[in-house]
Amino acid sequence: MKFSFTLLTILTTLILAFHLDAQTLKTGTTAAQVLKFNVGPRAIGMGGAYTSVANDILSTFWNPSGTADIKSNEAFFNHTDMYLDIKHDYAAFATNLSDFGTVGAFVSVLSMGEMQVRTVSQPEGTGEYFDAGALVIGLNYSRFLTENFAIGFNAKYINESIWHMSATGFAIDVGTMYKIQVLNELRIAASISNFGTKMQLSGRDVTRTVPSGGGGRDLVPVNYELDKFDLPLLFRFGISSDLVKTESNRLTLAFDAVHPNDHSEFINSGFEYAWEEIIFIRAGYNSLFEVNSEKGLTLGFGLNYRLLDMVKLKLDYAYQDFGRLTNLHYFSVGLTF
Repeated sequence: MKFSFTLLTILTTLILAFHLDAQTLKTGTTAAQVLKFNVGPRAIGMGGAYTSVANDILSTFWNPSGTADIKSNEAFFNHTDMYLDIKHDYAAFATNLSDFGTVGAFVSVLSMGEMQVRTVSQPEGTGEYFDAGALVIGLNYSRFLTENFAIGFNAKYINESIWHMSATGFAIDVGTMYKIQVLNELRIAASISNFGTKMQLSGRDVTRTVPSGGGGRDLVPVNYELDKFDLPLLFRFGISSDLVKTESNRLTLAFDAVHPNDHSEFINSGFEYAWEEIIFIRAGYNSLFEVNSEKGLTLGFGLNYRLLDMVKLKLDYAYQDFGRLTNLHYFSVGLTF
């Protein structure tokens, strides 16, 4: 059985390495980059190798089928101060409705501080200020079709804005999870994220007046037509297994292969050690083989504390090496009830 697990990992790596040479990079050609910001210290601490591990509220981001494992209700909030004064917040809630399945909702907000408006004629600033941001609102549904096979869906509304301009789009995510009762449960999962409409900025900032007529004495208002951009489509394939699973200890090893439509493929890998499902230690490596990646080592830990018989508090932290940008620190609070 261990040989089979190793063989799957090697095959995934070889296939990914082959595609790396064949793909033409399209960096900077997609809209709504907020959709690519990883969510949740538990997943990030494992290097983002979470597609097949997803069994909680974080599944709303990584694999929508994973919420089918939620037994009652879960709530989650994640705040991150990122590089260049960018801030990212993610909140989610899901509830299990017995035979109907699990339903949930989530919101992702990207924000940043105001900046001065500068022009060629006024490089020191016009006295005006502008900001930029993004908003994603989504609904989740998942259920087990058989005892070991789950499927899930997200429907998302996306909005990006900068000064007087904004763009709107819609997308869906689809995910599956299959559990095989070998190696203390081998999990194989796949998800497609952000399949949807193109996005195009519109607003008053594209309106200009141009001279017309003899000598340019007349001024005619015109609207510039901006390009439409695809959403950042992501295909994830993951495998994981609990290499150690006793009453007190669990060691989970996971690998993800990720294929984006705007960059090179890469592999995420990581592990999670749990003691009594109360204390957690995590480590991983993010974006292995990705071209020009600034990501790398990840570390994390977590604590699940039972407040009442049916209420559990989840506190998680993760560290990520972001190369020349900065080291990021992620914090989250979760509640199971």
